Amino acid sequence: MLTASCKKDFLDVPPQAQQPSTEFFVTSEDATRAVNSIYANLREWKQTAFAAIAVESIGSDETEKGSSATDATFFNAYDNFTVSSSEGQLNDFWKAQYQSINLCNQVLDNVPNIDMDASLKNRYLAEAKFVRAYNYFRLVRAFGDVVLRLATPKDATEYNLPRTSKTEVYAAIEKDLTEAAAVLPQSYSSADIGRATKGAALGLHAKVALYQKKWADVLNYTNQVMGMGYSLFPNFEAQFRIPNENNSESVFEIQCQSLPGVSGASNSQYSQVQGVRAQSGGGWGFNVPTQALVNAFEDGDPRMDATIIFRGETTPQGDAVAATGDNPRYNQKSYVPFTRPFVQNEGEDQNVRVMRYAEVLLMNAEAANELGNSSQALSSLELVRARARGSNSSILPEVTTTDQNALRLAIWHERQVELAMEFDRYFDVIRQGRGAEIFGPKGWQANKNEIWPIPQNEIDLSTGVLTQNPGY
Repeated sequence: MLTASCKKDFLDVPPQAQQPSTEFFVTSEDATRAVNSIYANLREWKQTAFAAIAVESIGSDETEKGSSATDATFFNAYDNFTVSSSEGQLNDFWKAQYQSINLCNQVLDNVPNIDMDASLKNRYLAEAKFVRAYNYFRLVRAFGDVVLRLATPKDATEYNLPRTSKTEVYAAIEKDLTEAAAVLPQSYSSADIGRATKGAALGLHAKVALYQKKWADVLNYTNQVMGMGYSLFPNFEAQFRIPNENNSESVFEIQCQSLPGVSGASNSQYSQVQGVRAQSGGGWGFNVPTQALVNAFEDGDPRMDATIIFRGETTPQGDAVAATGDNPRYNQKSYVPFTRPFVQNEGEDQNVRVMRYAEVLLMNAEAANELGNSSQALSSLELVRARARGSNSSILPEVTTTDQNALRLAIWHERQVELAMEFDRYFDVIRQGRGAEIFGPKGWQANKNEIWPIPQNEIDLSTGVLTQNPGY
């Protein structure tokens, strides 16, 4: 019933824990284990590896399949928008989100009945609502209308539900995040670092509002986060390394730490599948940066070299990358030094950054500009550029335009280079209404490719209760 959890400070569940469901959800310890299983599930294969890469990254102009030409060629169908509804990564992505939603719903259905500390109980429920909102956000932006399941099924009549309009799904997401933000703390003690915070709930709510063009809400929520003490980590490249996980810029990241004996619950392959191919301590070489991404960076922008590992370079951590190989570039944000010891696979301890304070600032800038407040927009934008610029005043000049359209383009560009390789570019371009302009040369079609096809396997299992998206 529950995914066995691992330990990343707060995650501490006995290895191979198995308990009949009729004996569970009785004690406070059961509630803790159930909530910890939610976090453990966020890093599993279908959540962070091939399915996420296919659905959330490869369709963009900044990435391509990578690896060798003959390996996992199904990725090419996502890159050129020829994917069919029967392609397996679609089904994996769908299942991953609903498995996580199921864990959240179990907590929300059962923990209220446990006799335990009321404050801790309320916090656990808020954590489950945050994660459920995160899963539904990933679903709705990928597929549009999806099944909205806010409780575990009580009987057979609740097993097979039709799709719910994306408007209603967004409303449910926002309700969860509003309720979560009202309860979650701004920070935790060291033993609980990595759990969802008030800032994470507000930041995700801002992003959900961003996709709906609710500019006043975006501005409100980001303003609140900006008053909570977050700050940009001084070194852009170093913030993505393991020693700097959960730093001052981290709003929410998925905690990853491999433990012997609990591989099914603790293992993360997020870094391995994107690591430098054919290099000892590297990885499989998928989801690699394109030349288009290289070209997007302004001259001298140090974020380019901090985002992309180039063939033949030596990384800041001293790893010499071979000058020859299948791919000219790799994702540096998911990189783990080649010499780091591992138990199960390369890069297993690399956290997945879900939201950084830099994104909060850029959402704030975008909303302020849309609402006609160019002064605040420029101020938030400059904070991001200033960190990237560092002490080199000859690069990344301050943006000063107050023309709304020009500033909008500047903010969109900043999102592209600041958040590159973080699984947002594809959906950013679509929400901006630029899919045909930017992805058209790759085969993207308006009124079809704004969303992916519903997995055919799910339609078949529903005996036609689920319907397919137009054009597929």
